[in-house]
Amino acid sequence: MQATDSPAPSAHLEPTVYIVPDSIRRERADKVLAQAFPEHSRSAFQRALEAGRVKVDGQVIEQSQEVKAGQSIAWSFPEVVQAEIRGVDIALKVIFEDKHMIVLNKAAGMVVHPGIGTGEDTMVHALLAHCAGGLSGIGGVERPGIVHRLDKETSGLIVVAKNDAAHRALADQFASRTLRKEYVTLVAGVPKKDSGCIDQSISRHPVHRHRMTTGEGGRPSRTDWTVEKKFANQAAFMRCRIHTGRTHQIRVHLKSLGYPVLGDTTYGWKQNPALPVPPRVMLHAEHLVFAHPISSKVMDLTAPLPADFKKMLTALRKLK
Repeated sequence: MQATDSPAPSAHLEPTVYIVPDSIRRERADKVLAQAFPEHSRSAFQRALEAGRVKVDGQVIEQSQEVKAGQSIAWSFPEVVQAEIRGVDIALKVIFEDKHMIVLNKAAGMVVHPGIGTGEDTMVHALLAHCAGGLSGIGGVERPGIVHRLDKETSGLIVVAKNDAAHRALADQFASRTLRKEYVTLVAGVPKKDSGCIDQSISRHPVHRHRMTTGEGGRPSRTDWTVEKKFANQAAFMRCRIHTGRTHQIRVHLKSLGYPVLGDTTYGWKQNPALPVPPRVMLHAEHLVFAHPISSKVMDLTAPLPADFKKMLTALRKLK
């Protein structure tokens, strides 16, 4: 996100060399660089890592790699290519908005940011029109002002920063896991227990690269869950609180329990003739508690269930 850094990352196209100080035992390279060069955000260094523009002792490193005292880090930012994105007047459901940030109830089916194969119907296009140029970094190739993501078919709360200071403060909260994030979902089958905790690492599937999987070698991931409602031993309405923000976390974790999210063919759901047909992956980011990035006021926000979710609940309640 080019506009979140000052001076602009393009000012560092030539490599800068930094020797890791003795005070660092083992730490991620992006964190070390962000601390050493506070004029740039940690997300800017993460993008440099993704672009292969960070070398340690002459070798290109991966984003998760740690560094230690005495090692030489050579880094530079990739040249920023401006995307020609125009605002499009698309209706947005605004839960909260001020001059620092906007919180939306994202509709299912809406892609968050432009990419290969997307049209001019993404959330970024809608935000461009809604904010009329007042959104941090909205013209860049990277996700403009967007602190976190929701999958295309997932509905619910998503937070967008409007300026540099708000973006950094919000990104820090997501990185440090100080927020409360709760989702509601409909799953196939009914868990034997009414609540539980899934504490399983998540990593990229070794064969199917568009999927994630649980097991050793992944990133630590924790999901707390409770069963809110049971439907004739065929399906359940569940609430999930995630303490980490891994890709597809709830979907992967619930699959590991044997209760895939309704509509989620990627993670093992198959249509049960006894159940109504879900219109999508039935997952909704309902509740978010965090500190306002500027005032530090507690923000306790809820996104009402969308119509398709309510319709599924109504149909499931009729099961006997």
